[in-house]
Amino acid sequence: MSRRNPTLSWRTALFLAPVLVVLFVIGCVTGRGQPHMQAALDHLQSAKAELQSAVSDKGGHRVRAIELVDRAIEQVNDGMTYAASR
Repeated sequence: MSRRNPTLSWRTALFLAPVLVVLFVIGCVTGRGQPHMQAALDHLQSAKAELQSAVSDKGGHRVRAIELVDRAIEQVNDGMTYAASR
């Protein structure tokens, strides 16, 4: 029967703790600490791709929708940047 070395476990924990903190901070700074804003951004980018793939201009409404989605993407990015700076 093998026994685990408790010193090794503490060493591992002492090494991993700062690594996890750094990863958490990086996640917050890059927006992953804002799951709802990141999800909104993902949906907006998907919507833009769908609009760009649509055929014909729909009387200018498709182009206008793409412009509005671009503005929304910009606002979400600005909001995430603002939140990360606080």
